[in-house]
Amino acid sequence: MSSHLHSPSVAALLAALWLAACSSGSGTGLSSLSPAARLGERLFEDTALSASGQQSCATCHVARFAFAENPGLDGPDRGSPVPLGGPEMDRPGFRNTPSLKYVSYTPAFHFEADGTPVGGFFRDGRAASLAEQAQQPFLTSFEMANADAAAVLDKLKTRPYFAEFVAFYGAQAGRDPQIALARIGAAIAAYELEDEDFHPFSSKYDYWRRGRAALSAQELEGLRLFNDPTKGNCAACHPSTSADGVTPPLFTDFTYDNLGLPRNAAIAANRDEEAPEYTPANGTDGVHRYYDLGLCGPFRTDLAQRSDLCGAFKVPSLRNAALTAPYFHNGAFATLAEAIRFYVRRDTDPAQWYPAAAHASEIVKFDDLPAAFGGHFVVDLDVAGSDAGYRGNVNTVEVPYDRRLGDSPALNDEEIAKVVAFVCTLTDGYDPDHPEDYAALLPAQCPQSAADSIP
Repeated sequence: MSSHLHSPSVAALLAALWLAACSSGSGTGLSSLSPAARLGERLFEDTALSASGQQSCATCHVARFAFAENPGLDGPDRGSPVPLGGPEMDRPGFRNTPSLKYVSYTPAFHFEADGTPVGGFFRDGRAASLAEQAQQPFLTSFEMANADAAAVLDKLKTRPYFAEFVAFYGAQAGRDPQIALARIGAAIAAYELEDEDFHPFSSKYDYWRRGRAALSAQELEGLRLFNDPTKGNCAACHPSTSADGVTPPLFTDFTYDNLGLPRNAAIAANRDEEAPEYTPANGTDGVHRYYDLGLCGPFRTDLAQRSDLCGAFKVPSLRNAALTAPYFHNGAFATLAEAIRFYVRRDTDPAQWYPAAAHASEIVKFDDLPAAFGGHFVVDLDVAGSDAGYRGNVNTVEVPYDRRLGDSPALNDEEIAKVVAFVCTLTDGYDPDHPEDYAALLPAQCPQSAADSIP
């Protein structure tokens, strides 16, 4: 897998902002946001632009959770792995809310020369830009749920900053619904691009790289295991080094991977006959009515015929991952330790996560992907076989997935704890002058050693 940044112009701006932050000691080095970004901030936080009057971008992208959502702790959808939206705020979505921190570094979706898909916005990369991504939730029936762009413009006209919006974007943006929605997206994108809160590079790891913090022995060992291609091999998709020699490491290469995650029954759409009426009916194997197939659908349509991409989702940044539970697109795991344990034991002990088949000696492995011909994929079936269906797309060749039933996992529990300790150092908000305060920023799943940071 290879590492990439976004378009050169955006990359140059973000690099300049980061360098300014380093030279000034804090912040972006800018005295204020641009007029577009200031409008974007108000639009990002305004619940009045939704059909319910209760939902904004900030409702699901909460600043204290790294602009993701922690549904176990916050919000009206507590306990759900996916957010609620719609006209009455009672429509469950389909995917766990991703963090918006560092998302501005994402390149436009494209295929590399070797066919590797890279970049794009949303978990399936279907939006080409930040601005396009920002527009879609306004019209999505289970999110902000406006009927069309005209409904968004009608609401915008009632807002106290509408005159400011028209003064900046022009009279036509205040009359034409499609132009208005496009300018809303552009303003929100400007806010996400300019505001340092979205990309502060202020974690303990960042200060360690600058020589202003010390990692504990546990954290250093976690970093070694994270990078070791024979152990965690996390850096294969989440590089811990800079991609361009200027921007700090982003801990994603923006590629896509198919992990064969277990089906999460806590998502309403996965409960078959109980699924909401707006759930796509794309099941092909007679087992489930709906499957989330990532790159090949159902929410992305241009790659629907690329069956080889079915089940692949964008690799997220691990920056601030300690704050963004639950994990993966379907929120299958509540803690970092559980997520890493799945990585290393998925194939050595699949019964921990997958259901039993009709015969108790068989396991329905990779059960959140359709099997060909209505059959089940069991532990002794060759994943590369022609009858494995989309389950044959699951990554089974890279470390730590290159193991079989009964093998020793690549990491034991003690090593998993060390990797968790390291990932916790990727949490923003470290103050090298007051390292003792860092522990208060970290959730319970992080060890207290994350506060031991005096160089």
